[in-house]
Amino acid sequence: MLPVAAFAGGQVQAPPGGDLRHGQPPQAQRDAALYVPELAALAKPSSSELRELVERFRSDQTGLLTFYSVPGSALRRHRLREFYEAWLVKLEQMPYEPLGVEGRIDWHLLRLRLRYELGLLAREEKRNAEMAPLMGFAEDLAQLQEARRQFDPVDPKKAAAVLAKTTGEIATVRKTLEGDATKPSRIMALRAANRLGGLAKQVQDWFEYYDHYDPQFSWWAREPYKALTVALEDYEKFLREKIVGAKPGEDEPIVGDPIGAEGLKLDLEHEMMPYGPDELIAVAEGEFAWCEAEWKKVARDMGLGDDWKAALERTKQDSVQPGEQPALIASLAYEAVDFVTKRELITVPPLARDDWLMAMMSPERQKVNPFFLGGDKIEVSFPTDTMDAKAKLDSLRANNRHFCHATVFHELIPGHHLQGWYAERFNKHRDLFDTPFYVEGWALWWEFHLWDLGFHQTPEDRAGALFWRTHRCARIIFSLNFHLGKWTPQQCIDFLVERVGHDRHTATGEVRRSFNGDYSPLYQVGYMMGAIQLRTLYADLVKTGRMPEREFHDSILLGGNMPIEMVRAHLLGTKLPKDYTAAWKFAGEKP
Repeated sequence: MLPVAAFAGGQVQAPPGGDLRHGQPPQAQRDAALYVPELAALAKPSSSELRELVERFRSDQTGLLTFYSVPGSALRRHRLREFYEAWLVKLEQMPYEPLGVEGRIDWHLLRLRLRYELGLLAREEKRNAEMAPLMGFAEDLAQLQEARRQFDPVDPKKAAAVLAKTTGEIATVRKTLEGDATKPSRIMALRAANRLGGLAKQVQDWFEYYDHYDPQFSWWAREPYKALTVALEDYEKFLREKIVGAKPGEDEPIVGDPIGAEGLKLDLEHEMMPYGPDELIAVAEGEFAWCEAEWKKVARDMGLGDDWKAALERTKQDSVQPGEQPALIASLAYEAVDFVTKRELITVPPLARDDWLMAMMSPERQKVNPFFLGGDKIEVSFPTDTMDAKAKLDSLRANNRHFCHATVFHELIPGHHLQGWYAERFNKHRDLFDTPFYVEGWALWWEFHLWDLGFHQTPEDRAGALFWRTHRCARIIFSLNFHLGKWTPQQCIDFLVERVGHDRHTATGEVRRSFNGDYSPLYQVGYMMGAIQLRTLYADLVKTGRMPEREFHDSILLGGNMPIEMVRAHLLGTKLPKDYTAAWKFAGEKP
């Protein structure tokens, strides 16, 4: 057999005093036959009678969203509303009683999704009305693209007139905003600026479709289009710099877009959460109290009395040398695999154990993600030679050995990588019902569980784990208070610094990540609440002896991505009634 160097260019240097792979052979030396599953076990009908129905909905929805491509347009909203309402009617009419456990789960999940989509359209309509003083011209531009998509003949002269008219309207709005008129809020200005960027891309797509191919169109529309392009770009820049407060060459201020109490109600219903925001904050505060008590124990074990901040500071100072971080991450990944497989906590297929990758994160991305990310690959944050001295030290502190020990397994195995591996192969149609309460709740449950099983042997490693657990509590508190309109982004940053022990740059990055629009409003809540739901299920099923541990974990992954209340129905084999509504009080009646 060829040595691994023949495939990978040499051996990876193990961390000092450690075995990089924890007794496992390199991938290139494994028996490839182990990667092939028992095929007979896979040659079974789908577990859900409605799998193809869910897949059909998703494909049809994607087709509509592709055709009606102008975000926020009235026509797109109208067509989607008709589509969702028609699906709801037909879903209610289909025979329900013949459905089995999994079919009923999918029925409820699809109905829940349809209702949520209709709620989001209503939210969008309200927000468009609020933006109208800044974006009154948006519908005229949207209609240009939408007419083209329906193959309506273009009138070049009229199209040019629309472009010129819009350029004039933008100039009028800018003049008003530059005067003594009451300025819009930073939130409204940012929302409009983001919409402008998407609208400009649609107008560009429309123009380039006709330009050069229709001589009359080019003759009439080219110059008005150029003028409009400049006007849109300048207007977006004006909103960002003069109202939002962005400065050239600096990171844009963290503004966010809170959805309010009504928005949170809709989102919580979609996540099957039978609690209000204040109740969830109370649950988080209770978990916070547990963390604070454990912090004192760790500080004492480190000889620092009750000074948890001193314990955290010592932990942050223990990082590897430049160039050594990849080997550390690999070693920690294999350590976790070794831990869970020897204890038979979960089934880790050989290919899932081997097919994850590693990449290094750019300095720019580290401003939003000061720590690493994971999934099919783990993206490692660590100082680069292009950073200044302070940024290098900040990144070293944020990515110390013990923070990594607590979360490499969160990102890889048994966390997100293993979760994603199963999701690609079992009940894939349930990707439609994607929820952070399942995705992030699963990974954080393993942080809970490995803590209880003694995975963290040293006080420093326990300190690293506690930092993250405290952080998950804080995410619930600051994100819900922000969306309720009670806290500003700066208050959220200060809270992370004071109550969790973040350095200010990592606190800023976390808040920016939470509110920059890439994550749903309840995403940060999903980590700990999903984990608490799974913790409750584990206590009900595994600790009572009703289900073996490995079967419990395997069954969750085999069931696919869905709210944990539906995971519960899947594990228990519950045939849900048609009038079922979320009611599982996993954190008690009055948290």
